[in-house]
Formats: sequence, structure tokens, C-alpha cells
Amino acid sequence: MKGISDKSKERLERIACLTAIPSPTGFTQDILDRIESKLQDLAVPYQKSAKGGLLVSLPGKDALSHRYLTAHIDTLGAMVRKIKDNGRLKIDLIGGFIFNAIEGENCLIHSLNTGQSYSGTILMHQTSVHVYKDAKTAERNQDNIEIRLDEQVQQAEDVRQLGIEVGDFISFDPRVVITESGFIKSRHLDDKVSVALLLELIEDVQAGRLNLAHSTHFYISNNEEIGYGGNSNIPSEVVEYLAVDMGALGDDQASDEYTVSICAKDGSGPYHVGLRQHLVSLCQEYQIPYQVDIYPYYTSDASAAMRAGHDLRHGLLGAGIEASHAYERTHAKSVDATYQLLFEYLRSPMED
Repeated sequence: MKGISDKSKERLERIACLTAIPSPTGFTQDILDRIESKLQDLAVPYQKSAKGGLLVSLPGKDALSHRYLTAHIDTLGAMVRKIKDNGRLKIDLIGGFIFNAIEGENCLIHSLNTGQSYSGTILMHQTSVHVYKDAKTAERNQDNIEIRLDEQVQQAEDVRQLGIEVGDFISFDPRVVITESGFIKSRHLDDKVSVALLLELIEDVQAGRLNLAHSTHFYISNNEEIGYGGNSNIPSEVVEYLAVDMGALGDDQASDEYTVSICAKDGSGPYHVGLRQHLVSLCQEYQIPYQVDIYPYYTSDASAAMRAGHDLRHGLLGAGIEASHAYERTHAKSVDATYQLLFEYLRSPMED
């Protein structure tokens, strides 16, 4: 891989492993079980919330003023809305994305009745240009988008015989690719990039490579895509809350795929200016490539915590992710810069 260190390659491979595990919001038990097993292997103490999230609390030099970092393991997905008479499936979206972003995607339907998963493809009902006059112009919406199951089904009863019912979860094929030029492109980089980095930082603490300036809580949340992943389970000693999520790229955005993105404001309003400036000063001191940006149609676990009424300094940073909530992409340079900033932040004392 051109110009990419072995450590950077390892980070991309860890991210790829996480993206391969289906985890749409509401159906995250498998991936949480795997993370739980990893924490046990590392002999890391943790707690499991009633919602299913995992909280790792590690001691630091200052045990009075704590930090709290979140990253979310849940992803976009869907649910079976209706079994059509012709054996196709109508879907209901989980998370904020558009139907156009999933047209033509392979998927899995996870039967809650049998525990089996069935493959399918998400298509327009009017897909064939040889049959449908409006194939090019029909709106991509819930009425027209459907799932074609890879099973010999011709009517609704055939589908039910498989164990598929309304309410079963649907996950999208991540199609992860790591390129020779250092890019990783995949669905669900939001927010599995950040989860991989938090797990690496926990390993660093356990191995003695990272000395925490403050006692720190790492929370792997599992409901962020629907708005309330990390607004509970916050110890009273916590003073700073940092959401580690994606930086949004596009027109009028400063963020890119080669730096860490520090959020000044999103759809919920400004983030704490003092914490933001502390993050910027660390980037400047340690020559970490960064951008400060505004995400106009975005909220995070940190903003959810503020809406819940917690008295905290809140911040948001993450790798720059191209084509968010679609087929996403970032570069190893952005992942590395995000890791470096988190590492320096965790070993730096809080600023008043």
C-alpha cells in the first residue's frame, strides 16, 4: 500500500472487520457480543447498559474530573414493512438516509423467528427498462423500492414459510474495499471507524502506552442513528463529553478525507468553544492535520446528552467521511489524524 504504514493498514483492516458485522439500530447484539468478548480478552472492566451499550471506565491521574468518549456501533438499516402478494418485501428505513442511496444494494433479511438470514437485493419495482415506461423517472420512495429475495418465492405465504415476517431487520452489504492508495470505502464507516479507534485507545491504556490525564469512560453506544445513543449512563463526575463520529464532506464544507474534522457547530447548535479550542491547540502543538467545520444537518451523541439536560462541556470530532449515509469513503491519513488527536487529548489535562 503506497505511503501507508503497517499501523495504518492494521487500522483499516480493523475497521473492515467491524463493517462486515451487520448491526442496524435495534439489531446490534452480535457485534456488541464480539466487542464484549474482546474486552474480556484484554481483561478490561466494563458494564452493560439496559439499552445494550458497553461502558468501559478506566482510572486516570485526576480522579475527580472525568472524561466521557462515545462512538456508536449501530448503523443505518431497514425493517420489513410488508410482505407483498408477489413475494417481494416493502421496507421501512432505520436512520436518516434516502432511498436512492440503497437502490441496487445487496442485503440480508434477518428472521427473528428462525435466527436465519436470507440474502436479497434492494430494487425499484419498475427496474426493467424493457418493461416499465417510467423506469427512469419513477420516484425512489417506499412505495416503489422493494426487496427481491434470493429464494423461490412467488407469493406472501412462500415468504412466511421461510420464517420472514413484518418487523424483521434488514442490513446492507457494506462492500468494503481497501485500496492500494490508502482509501477505505464501505457502508457504515459512520461510525465503525470511531469504534475501532476507541477500542485501540483502550488497548493502549491497558498496555501502558497511554497514560490518562483524567479518569475516562469509553461508551460504545447502539442507538445513535435514531437520536439517543449516549444521553444516559453518564457518571456524575464527568465534566467533558466528546463524541467521536464522522466529519461530513460536501459543498461549503472544510473537512476532507485526509485530516481530522473538529466540529464547531451542527444542527443542534454550537459545541463548547473552550473544548473545541483545546482540541485545535493540540493539533497545532503536535502537528496533527485538522479542519474545523460546521455540519448543518447533523446531530451527535454529545448533542443528545445536552438535550437530556446534562451539565457538560461537549465536543465532536472524527475522520472525514465522503458520501455520508451512502457508500462512504475515507483515507488512512484521516483515520490516523483522528487517532493522534484522541491520543493527545486523553493524556492532556483539561483546560478551564
